[in-house]
Amino acid sequence: MTSRRTILKAAAAAPLLLAGCATRQSTTPQGVLNIGQISNSVAFFPLFVAEEKGYFAAEGVQLGERPRLGTGAKVAAALKGGSIDLGAGVITDAFNLAKIDDGTRIVTSLVTEYYVDIVVPRSFEEPATLEDRIAALVGKQIGITGPGSGTEALVNHLFTSIGRNAAVDSTLVNLGGAATAAIGALMAGRVDALAFFQPIAQQVEAANIGKAYISPVRGDVPTLRGALHGVVFSTQKLLDRKPAELAAFNRAIGRALSDIHGDAGQARDLLGRYLENTDAAALDALVPILGREVPRTPQVERASYDTARTFHLDSGLVKKAPTYEEVLAGRPAA
Repeated sequence: MTSRRTILKAAAAAPLLLAGCATRQSTTPQGVLNIGQISNSVAFFPLFVAEEKGYFAAEGVQLGERPRLGTGAKVAAALKGGSIDLGAGVITDAFNLAKIDDGTRIVTSLVTEYYVDIVVPRSFEEPATLEDRIAALVGKQIGITGPGSGTEALVNHLFTSIGRNAAVDSTLVNLGGAATAAIGALMAGRVDALAFFQPIAQQVEAANIGKAYISPVRGDVPTLRGALHGVVFSTQKLLDRKPAELAAFNRAIGRALSDIHGDAGQARDLLGRYLENTDAAALDALVPILGREVPRTPQVERASYDTARTFHLDSGLVKKAPTYEEVLAGRPAA
């Protein structure tokens, strides 16, 4: 099991790694986009739909490498190094990159609800109020994807809301981005709870081994309702070379979002292909959730962005975050 000391060392090392790596030009030719993402979580389903249905090619952009990098820190590092042009992550990742690169730009909205859930075993007692549910997590070992991630951010926010410090009052266990590893850790008792992205909650519920204990998408956390969460981000230096490719990328994503909000049967079929080996009951549970959390256009809306920004600043997850105007793609770096 990853110790707290190991986790804290990793958290400290990631910003230093990024800080030591100047933003480089894209290593891909014109007309090509390398797109890195954290994992195959539900937030990045629109990318799969656009790729599967040929929308990128139809809009005139060729996809290059499509690595799954495991954590937002690794996505940011790949952007800084120029090996990818666009990074798909959560807004926390973009804010963390903005600490060291004021040219950070959020270019696409993918999910406008906080799609991380707190998941516990079936036997875990479920108090009636949100405050009591959070208090029941004090002293527990909680699995997260990694330091500085949106999964850690949710735990920090919840603990702060009851006057606690997650780093002191719990043990945060770095499990990486693999769903199988997270579910395995919960089943084996190596963690008492998970803070993990969809579809982990739906998978454990379908298998009758766990339940969604606190779910922002369900409306359990009022301060997070409507918050921009899943995003595609980059740096101005990379984007300056490929404005036409970015425009084509967003047109393709817009078509994918329309499909997700269109025929539910088609969305369910595509979701099954994306989340292969996922229980049918979990997929069925996800389809209506997608309608609540996936935006209808890729445009980054001010209200959604400002909700996420306020959440990060008020909870102390970041000390600084760019304004809506500063973060829009196409604006010159400060």
